[in-house]
Amino acid sequence: MRVRVQAEPFDPAAESAGFGQGGGDVGAVVTFVGIVRDDGGDLEAMEIEHYPGMTEKAIAKIAGEARGRWSLADVLVIHRHGRLRRGEAIMMVATAARHRAAAFAAAEFLMDYLKSRAPFWKKEERRSGAGWVAARDEDEDALARWKG
Repeated sequence: MRVRVQAEPFDPAAESAGFGQGGGDVGAVVTFVGIVRDDGGDLEAMEIEHYPGMTEKAIAKIAGEARGRWSLADVLVIHRHGRLRRGEAIMMVATAARHRAAAFAAAEFLMDYLKSRAPFWKKEERRSGAGWVAARDEDEDALARWKG
């Protein structure tokens, strides 16, 4: 299991190469790369802040929960911070499991957590002005399906 919070760009293909291999019981690898998108048409950049140490610990805890809940062979979570422009990769989740259903479910669980609970603060810089990104009901609804 690896968790990285970094300012530097990453190469999703390089990160995926060899992920989940080495154990004969892995039958599925799922990868997801989130990209900074421009919903309003005037996004210049997104500034992502976090508390070093606390953020990694929180993500590692939820990655460990996913690993146990879906019997994952491996987990990778990368999340960037700092100033990112639209179109840049912001995060990556990779899961390796015996079966595809577990790999997909664990990846979705991790993505929902990262979107709504990971301790990051996002500020959008738009041509029309700058502002902090507020929590969205649909993100909370997505996370709620994993409870219980």
